[in-house]
Amino acid sequence: MIAAIKPAGANTRGLLAYLYGPGRQDEHLDPHIVASFAMLGMPDPGRDENATLTELGRHLDAPVHLRNSEFGKPVTDHVWHCPVRAAPEDRYLSDTEWGEIARRIVEAAGIAPAGDDLGCRWIAVRHADDHIHILATTVREDGRRPKLHDSGLRVGDACRQIEKDYGLRQLKKGDRTATRRPTQAEMHKAKRLGWEETSRAWLEDRIRAAIPHARSAEELLAYLEAADIVVKPRRGPSSDLLGYAVGRPGDVNKDGEQIFHPGGKIAPDLTLPKLKARLESVVPEEHPTARRNRPTTPWRRATDALDTLHTDLANTGTGTDDGGDARAQAHITALGELIEATAQQAPAAVRSELRAATKVFARAQRSQIRAEDRAAQALRSAARDIVHTATGPDGSALAALLAAVCWAVIVTGRWHEAKGHAQQADAARQTVQHLQAAADAALVPVLADLEARPPRRQALLVLVSDVRAAVPDQAERILADPAWPALAAVLADAEARGHKPHRLLKEAAGQRELDSARQPARVLITRIQHTSHNPARNRSAEAARLRTTRTTPLQTHQPGNPQPAMARTTPAPGGPTPRTNSHRNTR
Repeated sequence: MIAAIKPAGANTRGLLAYLYGPGRQDEHLDPHIVASFAMLGMPDPGRDENATLTELGRHLDAPVHLRNSEFGKPVTDHVWHCPVRAAPEDRYLSDTEWGEIARRIVEAAGIAPAGDDLGCRWIAVRHADDHIHILATTVREDGRRPKLHDSGLRVGDACRQIEKDYGLRQLKKGDRTATRRPTQAEMHKAKRLGWEETSRAWLEDRIRAAIPHARSAEELLAYLEAADIVVKPRRGPSSDLLGYAVGRPGDVNKDGEQIFHPGGKIAPDLTLPKLKARLESVVPEEHPTARRNRPTTPWRRATDALDTLHTDLANTGTGTDDGGDARAQAHITALGELIEATAQQAPAAVRSELRAATKVFARAQRSQIRAEDRAAQALRSAARDIVHTATGPDGSALAALLAAVCWAVIVTGRWHEAKGHAQQADAARQTVQHLQAAADAALVPVLADLEARPPRRQALLVLVSDVRAAVPDQAERILADPAWPALAAVLADAEARGHKPHRLLKEAAGQRELDSARQPARVLITRIQHTSHNPARNRSAEAARLRTTRTTPLQTHQPGNPQPAMARTTPAPGGPTPRTNSHRNTR
């Protein structure tokens, strides 16, 4: 059940004309009052042919007119309007039930508190089976204004309780971080112009797609302008960027002027200060020589960054300190950028699912917790490397990355659920469905290649014993998985590169639990392929490299300490005479 409080109005008679009228598409059937502040003597034009809308409007506006006649400044924003709509799959609600729901809504909002006989005047009009409209005038009988601050949150909590009490579809509790729902005017305009999305939704997708490409707010605006988006920056006297607004090409008002939308009105996390904090959190690399120890492609570097994310998010997500939560929120925000970057560069076979995942995960990216953006520098750098790479991923690298992203979103959903972020946790669960479909599609050619070259029977028996020894709790599920022959081929390839299958299995099983995995062998394939991509570590070579790069501090003479006397060398009998430095004094 959704209760959407509209902006305050000033024309009670005009709103009544809409509620009792035919509607914009003749959808209003049998409009009538189901509840009000006082049903006795209430004029109802829907049931009494002698009652008029003007009479009903004057009845509701009586406290407003009385206050305006006694005080100098008139009240002009006194019309409170709140449609309350049930879900399409909910059962039919009678007039009595809708009337009780309306009373609970106005009580929660502060329009008519329980036990207060001097509350505001209100009515609830029903003109369809699935919703009602509550109209109130926000001047109490004693002339005071009601306390409506945070009324939306209180009404939302009341709706969640109503859903439980009446057996209706239960929605998730909000936290004021969701994007604004499109208005009817925006939806009608998009339909009239043949657009699939409203302007604000279209602009949000373009801004999120541009974020991985930019390193500063100025670069972001330049990228948007290059994509034919109308940008209107707001600058100070010193040309500093203070804010921005964007417009969709062709979205003009009745005078032909471009309509602009500020970033904060498009989505709460797209304000200029928040974008600056995200984009400018990546600092230049101080140790370029460390690149030789990194994977060769940005796709594998992103998978490594996600391995770190899994550990950090699991550790910080269970903590109670604000710093841990801030770091976890930063990782989740950067994870959304990585999914967006992957969707832009992924093959066409998985691109549609990844774009759907990006759109859904945008709701899971933000919460009331303020992110410490510098904590997610590695993940954000990996996203930028992917969007700037000129080559696409090979099959195994893409499958490993998508599997790691899917697991990261699962961990994200658990973190949100532990923090009580119901809407974000639900968005994460929906994202997992799209990512699993993309990961399955990316793994199909990889499995076909692996199953075409199975290991020999003797080697297969040895690998079976390795599985039973490394992961005894999941061994039967792994061996019964249809992807087990492909996993055996991966282990055989890794052994040929110098890795030990037993150790690889234990490491892969330790990176994520396999109880929730649908097909544990597939999970292990992607993890082991990524881990065994490079040759096994040569510890002797690493030790030798450390010895060659290690420096010994020079001994310096300290004042007050006598220098050691130089030992005199006495030539051995028959031996060579030591050379002197007399030649340095000759010209």
